Amino acid sequence: MQSPIDMSNERVNIVSHLGRLKKSYKPSNATLRNRGHDMMLRWEDEAGAIEINGTEYVLHQCHWHSPSEHTINGRRYDLELHMVHESEDGKVAVIGIMYKTGRPDSFLSSLMDHLEAITDITDGERAVGVIDPRHIKFGSRKYYRYIGSLTVPPCTENVVWSIVRKVRTVTREQMSLLRVAVHDDSDTNARPLQSINNRPIQLYRPDDKEEN
Repeated sequence: MQSPIDMSNERVNIVSHLGRLKKSYKPSNATLRNRGHDMMLRWEDEAGAIEINGTEYVLHQCHWHSPSEHTINGRRYDLELHMVHESEDGKVAVIGIMYKTGRPDSFLSSLMDHLEAITDITDGERAVGVIDPRHIKFGSRKYYRYIGSLTVPPCTENVVWSIVRKVRTVTREQMSLLRVAVHDDSDTNARPLQSINNRPIQLYRPDDKEEN
């Protein structure tokens, strides 16, 4: 039940019953922290939630992995953002968004000055004021869904993963700022792929009625 995994076409079941991701995010004060192995943006106050299968998961933080941890049909992308949510009873849901090199990502653009200020300071923190998670663009209603784990210790299982199908873009400069935070020899903070072990992987695709 570990993450990340490869989402290959032959393993994925296309479904419409999962429903779209119900987001109710809102602006909130946030802190940017260089954790030594990644950059994490943590919301200090209530930043809204997503609803999955009738359960509300509150948004706590987001962080970046470079290169991506999950792969699609064996392809690893340049960057992956994880939005980490938790329910009242301690269950975790993560939304993953993957990026390839290209045009700037507007959300990262808004954080560039803050990122530059703490790139060389392990455990450095910087209050960044009000950050609106609605500015994190998904770009698609389609997403992969499977049950996995956190990808950093303690690698807790039974995490509900939703990986946005659309691959978005970032610039090399944006990626390098996030990568500088990785203070180890590997210069990468992506966990290797894990065995799927017969877990179902679903791809939510709205049917025609939902699109209209």
